[in-house]
Amino acid sequence: MKYQKRQKAIILLADGTIFYGKAVGNKQGTAFGEVCFNTGMTGYQEIFTDPSYFGQIMVTTNAHIGNYGTNAEEIESDSVKIAGLVVKNFSYEFSRDAADSSLEEFLDKNNLLAISDVDTRALVSYIRDNGAMNAVISTEVDNIEGLKQQLAEVPNMEGLELASKVSTKEPYYFGNENATYKIAALDIGIKKNILRNLAKRDCYIKVFPYNSKFEELEAFNPDGYFLSNGPGDPEPLVEAQEVAKEIIKRNLPLFGICLGHQVIALANGVSTYKMHNGHRGINHPVKNMVTGKGEVTSQNHGFAVDREETEAHPDIEITHVHLNDNTVAGIAMKSKNVFSVQYHPEASPGPHDSSYLFDQFIKNIKNK
Repeated sequence: MKYQKRQKAIILLADGTIFYGKAVGNKQGTAFGEVCFNTGMTGYQEIFTDPSYFGQIMVTTNAHIGNYGTNAEEIESDSVKIAGLVVKNFSYEFSRDAADSSLEEFLDKNNLLAISDVDTRALVSYIRDNGAMNAVISTEVDNIEGLKQQLAEVPNMEGLELASKVSTKEPYYFGNENATYKIAALDIGIKKNILRNLAKRDCYIKVFPYNSKFEELEAFNPDGYFLSNGPGDPEPLVEAQEVAKEIIKRNLPLFGICLGHQVIALANGVSTYKMHNGHRGINHPVKNMVTGKGEVTSQNHGFAVDREETEAHPDIEITHVHLNDNTVAGIAMKSKNVFSVQYHPEASPGPHDSSYLFDQFIKNIKNK
C-alpha cells in the first residue's frame, strides 16, 4: 500500500484557499466539515472518536500521525466522529506492543477520508489568522468549481444543533449497580472516559438521550445530575437547557463539562458565542480562581460563555479562567449546588491536573 503511487488530494477552504496533499492509502472521495486543528502530540485515536468533534475536519499539528497504531480500548465513542483528517506525515507502519492495528486499518474500518503530505504548519497558521471555517477535502482535484458549489451549501457551525447526531437513542447504564451514588447523565455527546471517571468514584450512571425531559432523569432517583460535552452550537439545545433549569430550580447537585457547561450558562440567561478558532489541545493553561493554582488542561470547544454577562450575573462566580485569552473556563452558582467547566477533566487524551473536579462533584452530592 505505502509504496504505490498515491492519488493527489486537496483541502479547499470556504474562502477559496487551497492546500495540496495526497490521499491516504487507496481511499478516494470527498468530505465536508468545519476545519479545525488540535495541538496535542498524542491521543489521536481518542480525538478522532470524541463526539465533540462531530462534523469537523481535523488538522493535526504533530508532524507524524499513526506511528503508534491503534488499540480497540482507546476510544471515546463507538465510532470515528470527525468528518475527515488532514496530516503532514501519515505513518503506515506502527511500533507499539499494545497496538492491535494500524491507523490506516482503523480509518478504513470507519470509512474515513484522510489526506496527508499537506503543509499543516501553513494551514494551521492560516486558520489561526482567518478563523475556523467550512472546508472540503477531496481526491477530485480536477473539480474545484464543483467542490466550491457543494461547499457553499454546507451549513455553518454557528446555530447548528449536532447533539442529536451523536447522542444515545435509548437510555443505558454504566458502572456497578450496587455503587454508593446514582448519577443521571444527559448525553449531548458524552465521552466514555467521563463515565469511567464517575464509575471509578463509586457511581452507577444512567445515560439519557439528548432530548430527555427532567422527569425522565428524576425517575431514576439520582443523587446527582451530569450534563456532558458534545458538538455544535449550544444555543439550539432548548430541551437540555430546560432540563438544566429544572435541576437548578430544585437546587440538586449538577456538574457540567464543555457543552454541558455552556448549557448551564444559557439556562441562567448568560449567552454563548462562536470563537475565532476555538481551543483544541492538551496543554491549555487555566487558573483556578478559588485556589489560585494553575492547571494544564485538555480542551476541545469552538464556542464559549460570554465573560461580561457572567461577571454581571448576581448568582454566578467565575471559578476558572483560560490564561491565553481570559475566556471563562469554569463557573459555579453562589446559591445552588451547581458548577461546570469549559475544559475536559477526564482528559483523554491529556493531563490529569483537573481530575479533582469529579471528586468535587461527589463531595457536593455528599453535602447536598
